[in-house]
Amino acid sequence: MPEPSPTTDPALPRELALRIGLAARALPGVSAARMLDILDAAVGLPVTVSKLDGLTVKALRKGGGEDLMRVAPDTLKAALALLKGHDAAPDGPPCDPYSDGDMPDSLRVACASNGGELLDGHFGSCGRFLVYQVSADEVRLIDVRPADVEADVDADVEDPDVDKNALRVGVIADCHILYVVSIGGPPVAKVVRAGLHPIKRPAGGPARDRR
Repeated sequence: MPEPSPTTDPALPRELALRIGLAARALPGVSAARMLDILDAAVGLPVTVSKLDGLTVKALRKGGGEDLMRVAPDTLKAALALLKGHDAAPDGPPCDPYSDGDMPDSLRVACASNGGELLDGHFGSCGRFLVYQVSADEVRLIDVRPADVEADVDADVEDPDVDKNALRVGVIADCHILYVVSIGGPPVAKVVRAGLHPIKRPAGGPARDRR
């Protein structure tokens, strides 16, 4: 019998399950189940709010081993912020049910948004990202992620200045395409380096129509 994931384990409070799920999505290639394993190595099980409050970037990276060794510090800080509960329950439209593998040959698309299910945000100032799974035949809103994340600076990070654009990129690092109303030159470079293709739509409009 397979072990329950953090989002289905009845022993894990819903708030912590949500934090773990959001943090996993912020880390490329890390599933929710793997995130729980990383936290086991970093702070020990059971996961509690007090343990997550005391977690550092250094401990998180060490707990992840090779999976997190090459992850950028700002991406790790974004994941840590989500684990600590910073905007872990954003307001937004209801999400559609989705599990990995539901939509073969699909892409993951992020839209900068400030309200409703609209593409109406600038990359550097939008309040959240609407995340869609898109195939030739179907579009599902699978997540609403807060764009404003702050993270603790850890002693193993040389530069103490937090790059907010890099943190925002980390929030949507698992996506393939990013739609925005506007975006500046330096953030574009960070988005492209993370493997996303940015697309400007100055007129904005319904986010679900971007495909």
